[in-house]
Amino acid sequence: MRSLSRRLSRLPRLWARSLMVRAVFFTGLLTLIGTGLIAYFLVQQVTTGFYQERFDQVEAEATNELIQIRNSFDALPPVDRAEVEAQVTGVLDNIGDGSALPRRFLLLPLEQPEDLQVAPRNSGGISENVISEELREAVLTSGQEAQHWQPVAIEDPEGGSAPGVAFGIYVQMPPGEPYGLFFVYDFTSVEENVNFVYRVFLVAIGVILLMNMGIAAWITRTVVKPVSQAAEVSERIADGQLDQRLAVVGEDEIARLGLSFNRMASTLQEQITQLANLSKMQQRFVSDVSHELRTPLTTVSMAAGMLYESRDEFDPISQRSAELLHHQVERFQALLADLLEMSRFDAGAAELAPSDVDLRALAEEVLAAAVPLADQAGAQLSIVVQGEDFIAEVDRRRIDRILRNLVNNAIEHSEGRPVDLIIASSPTAVGIAVRDHGIGMSLEEVSHVFDRFWRADPARARTTGGSGLGLSIATEDTRLHQGSLDAWGQTGQGSCFRLVLPRRQEEPYRAAPLALPPSYSPDERQPITVDSERITAEVFHNRISEQSLYRQEPDS
Repeated sequence: MRSLSRRLSRLPRLWARSLMVRAVFFTGLLTLIGTGLIAYFLVQQVTTGFYQERFDQVEAEATNELIQIRNSFDALPPVDRAEVEAQVTGVLDNIGDGSALPRRFLLLPLEQPEDLQVAPRNSGGISENVISEELREAVLTSGQEAQHWQPVAIEDPEGGSAPGVAFGIYVQMPPGEPYGLFFVYDFTSVEENVNFVYRVFLVAIGVILLMNMGIAAWITRTVVKPVSQAAEVSERIADGQLDQRLAVVGEDEIARLGLSFNRMASTLQEQITQLANLSKMQQRFVSDVSHELRTPLTTVSMAAGMLYESRDEFDPISQRSAELLHHQVERFQALLADLLEMSRFDAGAAELAPSDVDLRALAEEVLAAAVPLADQAGAQLSIVVQGEDFIAEVDRRRIDRILRNLVNNAIEHSEGRPVDLIIASSPTAVGIAVRDHGIGMSLEEVSHVFDRFWRADPARARTTGGSGLGLSIATEDTRLHQGSLDAWGQTGQGSCFRLVLPRRQEEPYRAAPLALPPSYSPDERQPITVDSERITAEVFHNRISEQSLYRQEPDS
């Protein structure tokens, strides 16, 4: 039963995936309907012809012989009972002579007098019940003016019945008693012929059905096979095997399709190769430039740091110049670090260093570290905890970088309104959402928010000195964890970023523990203060001198 259940469960998928199965099914269905209707019409015509031919034959014979027998009975002289019985017997004994059709007769009184001159007669053991009361009444009423017939069911000794037709005529027996003489013809041979025709048509329908389904399967396979091969080759090309091509045979439409496909694949291979080479050159350029800039930038940074530490000894103009130089060099170092990180992602060299991490504790540390920036922006930081057990196998440094980026962005765009971090858990995943109630984002901005170097408002001044690569790096870090990073926003209502991470890297999560945006009440907020003792472990910094992010950048 389980095996049958599994096979039945595969049928919808097979129906959806196989064009040949659908073509064969519909061909068989239409063939069955069409041939069934034709066969029904032909069988009806043949059956009607068989019955009509036999009926015309027996009707003509019964009419002639019944009239002859009635004339014979009319000619009998009125004698005593024994003589009448003998004469009637002699006439009835000659009924079967000269008939080519199987028939039996019944001689039945149409009325029930007290003393019958002639007893009822029959042949072949046929029962009087074959003749219905309606037929007897019709024969009695019409008298000698007409002959009547009626289809009847002839019972056989085995308890079954056979089709037949009964013809009846009015006769008189001496001394004028009304009788009915009936001929009953057996139509069993006609029924057998009709059944034979039915069987022939059923066999013909089956043969036509199988033949059409076989033809449909062959034609569909002939057409679908090249398409299936094209699909397989397309999948291999999509997997990176750009040298795959279709085998082209003949000059028909399928062959032309194969030639067109191969030309398209060759063109795609050339373009993809060119783009890959260009991408490698760009990646190498960014990596080389980033590495080459580190040495002179380090020297410049050291000099800028010395000037910044000695700024109190300078005149106001030189002091301002030293501050600007210091802050811009730090931003340059952060940008350079982000470019190096993106080059590692592009080169596929980024790897995880997973360990079991309490994500709630990590989120509290990130919020506590962001309190000075929040105070400067006038935003209140809070955490909302939904659920228990927030342990997950993650790379702590990368998740710390994601959360810092999301929290700093939320503070920057909060417009002084509260910023909440909501954390929830499920048996297979941990979800963290950062929600602000600031300027928000439109749907178009949400669709571009993870693009590299993209800014919703290029004219908007930054307080965090970001490079424009933070969310792109966060996206790549999330991808390495087999998780998801999604954004939501509405203009004037704020925005929300949701990070979902599986508890174990080898076990994909089934559903996100948090909605986007998440639902929570203000009473669930737990404020984060600057004197919070939530920081319990080492804080990982990815940017150079991240403390500069918490200072308002001077106007240039």
